[in-house]
Amino acid sequence: MTAIALRPPEVVMRLERLGAAHPTRLSFLRQLIRRATREKWRVRKHLFDLDDNGFGRAVYAVETPARTYSLVAFSTPLDDEKRSDRVIAQAWDTSYVLYDGLPDAAEIERLEANAPLQEASRYTRSELVLARANKSVRLFEDVASALARGEQPDEEQLLGVGYLLRTTAVYGNGKFGIADRDEIATRPELAGSFQAEMLTVWLIRSFTLDLVDHIARRRNPAGAARLAPQLRRALGVGNATGLGMAPFLVRHPLLTHSWFLARETALARVRAEEHTGATERDAFLKALADLRQRVARWHSDDDRQAAATRSLATDLDRLSENLDRLLAKPQPWDALYRFAEEHFSLEGQEACVSLILEPHGALVDELGDMMKADETPGHAIDGSMSCASLRRALLDSYSWAEKVDFADPAANARFWYVSAEKLEPRLGERFEEDGAEFEQPLATARDALSLAAALAQEPASARVADFLLRRPEWRHAVRRAQIVAKFPYAEIHDNLIGAELRPVDILRAKLAFFGARSFDPRSDRWLRIALFSGEPLIEDVATMAGEAA
Repeated sequence: MTAIALRPPEVVMRLERLGAAHPTRLSFLRQLIRRATREKWRVRKHLFDLDDNGFGRAVYAVETPARTYSLVAFSTPLDDEKRSDRVIAQAWDTSYVLYDGLPDAAEIERLEANAPLQEASRYTRSELVLARANKSVRLFEDVASALARGEQPDEEQLLGVGYLLRTTAVYGNGKFGIADRDEIATRPELAGSFQAEMLTVWLIRSFTLDLVDHIARRRNPAGAARLAPQLRRALGVGNATGLGMAPFLVRHPLLTHSWFLARETALARVRAEEHTGATERDAFLKALADLRQRVARWHSDDDRQAAATRSLATDLDRLSENLDRLLAKPQPWDALYRFAEEHFSLEGQEACVSLILEPHGALVDELGDMMKADETPGHAIDGSMSCASLRRALLDSYSWAEKVDFADPAANARFWYVSAEKLEPRLGERFEEDGAEFEQPLATARDALSLAAALAQEPASARVADFLLRRPEWRHAVRRAQIVAKFPYAEIHDNLIGAELRPVDILRAKLAFFGARSFDPRSDRWLRIALFSGEPLIEDVATMAGEAA
C-alpha cells in the first residue's frame, strides 16, 4: 500500500477552509450514537407532566451499562417579545439539565426553581449540563396545528428548517457551578469530547418531538395524528451560536490539534486504500445521495453561504457524473479526493472529505479515541531552550504570519475582549471603540512576530527562562510557540484581528466536529445550525444494528 501524506496545516488550518468544514463520522455526535447503539442504551420517560398547552416538566432516563443519566426538562410560558436567540436573553421557552442519576421528587422541585433561570441561579455537582431552547414559533405552531387536524405537516417546509426548537446555550465543564469536567472524564460513555453535551441535545430532540405530539393530542384527543416516523428522524435540534464559542479553537491548541490530526489521519488512511469493494461503494452512494438531498434544502440568507451552497450542489452533480471513472482508478479514494481538489470549491472539497470517510468505519472509527487532550495542567514552558532555537522554531511554525503587514491598520482592526456582563468573548473595533486595553491574547500571528523580534535582541545562547524573568509579558507567546512547534494543527494560519476576519469560519469548524449541519450564518459573528437531523432517535438505538451510525 502506498502511503498518503496528511494534508499540511498550511492547507487545513486556513480560515477560508475552516469555514467550509462538514461533519464526518468522527464528529462527536456520531461517536456518541455508535457507542449508544453498540451498548444498547435504553431510554424511558420517568416523568411527563405537561398541561394542555405543553407547559410543565419531564424527565427522560438513559440507562447505560454503568450508570443512569436523566434529562430534566421544563417548558414554560414565554411572551413573544422576550423570545431571543441572544445570549443576553433572560427567559426561554424550555430549559434543561442533564442530571447525574435519576432525580427524586425533591431534586426535581429544586431544579424547577433553578433551571429556568439558567446562569442566574445555583447548581450542584449532580448537574452535568445546563441548556435552554426556544421554539421556532411559526413552524412549531404549524406542525402542532396540522397534527391536531389529523394531518402530517408540510414536509418541504418542515425539512427546509430542520428543527422545531433551537438551543441558545448548552453549558458544560463546570460553568455556573455545575459538575467539573473531572467529575466525568474517566467515565467511558462521557470521556470523549463534548459527549455529555451531545447526549443532552440528543435527549432534547426527543422531548421536542414528544412536546409537539402532546400539544396536538390535547387539542384533539380523538383525532390528532402523531408526527410520522420519517419526519421524526429527519428533524434535529437547532442551535444559535455566536462569538462566545469562537475563541475555543485558539484557547485549546492541544485539543484542536488532536481533533484535526484525527480527521486528517482518517482521510490519509482512506486515500491510501488500493481498491474499493461493493459495500464501500454502496455506502458512498447512499451518503452522496443523502448529502445532495440536504444541499437541495439548505437555505441561507447569507450571500456568501448561499453562493457556496450553489457551488456545492454543482460540485456534487459533477462528482456523481465522474464517480464510476474515479472509483475504477488505482487508489480510487485518492483519485476522488484529487479530482475534488482540482475541480471543486472549498465547500465541495471539504464535503468530499466527509463523503470519503463515510464508508470506512472499520478503518477510521478508532481514531475517535485520540480526539482529546489533557490541557488541565497547561503546557509547561521549556526554559532550558535557547532563545535562538525558540526563534528558529517560531519563525518556521509561523512563516505564514510574515505575510501579514501589522503596520497596516486593517491588520489590527479588531480586538478580542471578555464581556463584563456575560463573561463571554466579544470582538471590538480597535479604532472605533474603547476597551483595547482589555485585549485578550488571541492575536496569535501578531504576537508570534513580535516575540520573534524580541528574541532577536537576545544573545543566541541565552536561555528562555532568563528571557522570561526579564520579560514576563511574553510567557503566553513563548508557551504557544513551543506548543505549535510540536503540534502542527494547533494553530489557525490566519490573522485573527484583521478587518477581513469572519468569526463564523471558526465557529463552523468547531461545530462541524460536533456534527452540525445546515450552516446558516446570520452575520459574520453568529450562525444557526442543526444537530442530529437525519440521525437515529435515542429511544431507538437499543434495537438498532451496531454499525447503524
